[in-house]
Amino acid sequence: MKPFTYERATDVDGAVRAVAETPGARFLAGGTNLLDLMKLEIEQPRHLVDVSRLPLSQVEDADGGLRIGAMATNSQVAGDRRVRERYPVLTQAIVSGASGQLRNKATTAGNLLQRTRCPYFYDTSKPCNKRQPGAGCAAMEGVSRETAILGASTACIAVHPSDMAVAMVALDAEVETLTPAGDARRFPLMQLHRLPGDTPHLETHLIPGELITAVVLPPPPEGGQIYRKARDRASYATAHASVAIAGGRVALGGVAHKPWRAAAAEAALASGAAPAEAMAEELKDAAVSAESAFKAPLVTRLFAAAVREAAGDLA
Repeated sequence: MKPFTYERATDVDGAVRAVAETPGARFLAGGTNLLDLMKLEIEQPRHLVDVSRLPLSQVEDADGGLRIGAMATNSQVAGDRRVRERYPVLTQAIVSGASGQLRNKATTAGNLLQRTRCPYFYDTSKPCNKRQPGAGCAAMEGVSRETAILGASTACIAVHPSDMAVAMVALDAEVETLTPAGDARRFPLMQLHRLPGDTPHLETHLIPGELITAVVLPPPPEGGQIYRKARDRASYATAHASVAIAGGRVALGGVAHKPWRAAAAEAALASGAAPAEAMAEELKDAAVSAESAFKAPLVTRLFAAAVREAAGDLA
């Protein structure tokens, strides 16, 4: 691990100012992803600003929905009675991710901002455009079983690992932030992450030094909610594919560089198409390799099962 300096933020404005004014500075929350990457020297921040003790961990009622503080832990959110009763898809998604120990430490904002688990990103002996822009993408000619089939580019075919973010996109969540200029922003969570294009190392639309302060859930949608995930083992494994349904909204995980809002499938399903037909509309531009081709039929089956379960048909 490279040497770095550390400070504990005492207020939100000071934290944002410290990161904006210090070259190579990063926010530190739960540290469940950042510290691992620092040990591998994939992340090499020169200064850490610890925001874990800022008063941003409340889960509060807000205009018929909920406002989830950025420092609320995954376990706290998943176990909140209001979340379990009104947003069960979110509880299901969070509990399906990582392990109980990690969920006790991982924060809401940190979960959204976690980096890909692509093995070539973690292997510093291999080229990776996310780790070193312009180096190339080893996954293109390597093992591609876990790669993206939607929204990828010739520069990167990695997927975003978050389960929680997929459910939040299906719930039409919004993100609240504070910029280095002191401006409060609020925008749809589905606009937080970028597709890779030619710059896969730029993963979000956040301004350097901008701090996520909360995620806001609107009133729960009418209709069923469900999260379905296919993975290699029952714990501590990212999704081969996942589906979140919240009323008439659908989001996919494990198939793209970001949580994927399945607008084409939503529209087709609303017009009366069968689930398999609706997902075929969503996947008509999917780009698969020989190893990742299984993801298209897998997500189709997951979607059909999730639609039935959300409608109350558990057969």
